[in-house]
Amino acid sequence: MSKPTILTGDRTTGPLHIGHYAGSLSNRLRYQYSHDQFLLLADTQALTDNAHDPEKVRRSVIEVALDYLAVGIDPGHTTICLQSHLPALAELSMLYLNFVTVARLERNPTIKDEIRARGFGRDIPAGFLCYPAAQAADITAFKATVVPVGEDQAPLIEQTNEIVRRINAMADCAVLPEARAIIPKAGRLPGVDGKAKMSKSGGNAIALSASSEKIRNAVKAMFTDPGHLRVEDPGCIEGNVVFTYLDAFDQDQDELGELKLQYQRGGLGDGKIKARLEGIVQDLIAPIRERRAQFSEDRGYVLEVIKEGTERARERTEATKREVVNALGLFEL
Repeated sequence: MSKPTILTGDRTTGPLHIGHYAGSLSNRLRYQYSHDQFLLLADTQALTDNAHDPEKVRRSVIEVALDYLAVGIDPGHTTICLQSHLPALAELSMLYLNFVTVARLERNPTIKDEIRARGFGRDIPAGFLCYPAAQAADITAFKATVVPVGEDQAPLIEQTNEIVRRINAMADCAVLPEARAIIPKAGRLPGVDGKAKMSKSGGNAIALSASSEKIRNAVKAMFTDPGHLRVEDPGCIEGNVVFTYLDAFDQDQDELGELKLQYQRGGLGDGKIKARLEGIVQDLIAPIRERRAQFSEDRGYVLEVIKEGTERARERTEATKREVVNALGLFEL
């Protein structure tokens, strides 16, 4: 029996951080041997709000690929490919835009939130607004049935399936499969400063390549409970960034539960929980950082991984595009 297909990826706007690890990379490591997994270096998508700095997008292709390899993505089992070199994705995007309205794109909760966060107002790049159709093209071109995403991205999978149903109805056959979202248990990690979103550009993230000193400084500066002024004071764990990170990364959840109760009763200082978290994050990132440095010494190998993966992905996506075009009865030459 063939393996189910997974399509996932990241915008090439800079190195990845531990929020990516908790939100998606851990799932990719979990599924890469049981699924046919494609990992997309989404440089075209990165341009939707970075067209003013294409050099950053170009430079980040290798940086993100290095992070993939460093965390343990196996190119022998996971196909790493470059979005801009897969023309079928752009062609399917253009085709799908005929099956979705501007109003529906604007109503997508993920797009609405991102437009608000970026302060676009009505000056929304067209590529950004049309991202749901482009993501539908990415997912369906690989005929992915599983897509690991954060909870905030789930509406995009819903819209992908809407487009799939419309295409299948027009073709009068199931030419494309619907996809299922896999939502990580950890959810979206906040920034170390307590802001709702951890971001590469916001300076509130811990990169997977961070030095031990940067990790230490980031954890020390983490937002906890502003009312927890003394060790003996009862503390609040809701909205406490340190406990949010411990929930995501601490392997001893029973002991963590006891620490939470002690913190809430009073008698547990912020320094102790921060020291626990720092040790966990240091242990997580140190081997990733070491492997990343090793791969950085042979960028020719990294480039070859991307080239070979992109070639495999091109064959897959071109075949799907031809199926869709034929199923819709478009003119053939």
